[in-house]
Amino acid sequence: MKNMTIKECCCFLKKLRNPSRIIHYALLASETSFSINEIEALYDLFERLSYAIIEDGRIHKEEFRLALFSNSTMQNLFADRMFDSFDIKKNGVIEFDEFVRSLNIFHPDTPDSAKIEFMFRLYDLKQTGFIERDELKEMVLALLSEMDAELSEDAVEAILDKTILDADLNGDGKIDLEEWKVLISKYPSILKNMTLPLLREITQAFPNFVLNTQVRELEVIT
Repeated sequence: MKNMTIKECCCFLKKLRNPSRIIHYALLASETSFSINEIEALYDLFERLSYAIIEDGRIHKEEFRLALFSNSTMQNLFADRMFDSFDIKKNGVIEFDEFVRSLNIFHPDTPDSAKIEFMFRLYDLKQTGFIERDELKEMVLALLSEMDAELSEDAVEAILDKTILDADLNGDGKIDLEEWKVLISKYPSILKNMTLPLLREITQAFPNFVLNTQVRELEVIT
């Protein structure tokens, strides 16, 4: 199958029960770390989320919050930032293509460099290309809220002081991308939550929903 010509590939795909869907999945697989079968499994997860409240096959912010917190009305800056990053088209909903491409950043095989840049954009609330102290504080408070953890104001300020001290190498009071990369190299555990091992085993997590496409390798259509 790996040595198929384009014509042979097309003939093979025509024999499948839903060739356009498989071609679509194959395209997504070529752009991400997911296999075609893993993307099929992700589609089942996507359907569950996208029909949780509004049955239109798209994930709305309320459904995204419901997935994260089991509460569709809970306000959280971190959740909102995550939703905005998944909403690549900026139309207020997450479609399946966006869902797959955004989840890819959390795949174990995605390079750390991509995860670092994604995290930087997440913290750069004003989208200025810098993380300022007030932005960092907002995100720290949001993360603490998500974990149901409480810290005193002094403790939060101490975290901010330490982070700025370690990261702000040129002393301008804010953190740019290169400084962020240096910070992560000092404290790689910061990236821990940027990898979801389950994504490597998504077909095992949803074994009943993986379609029998007869496609085993991405090379089938390349």
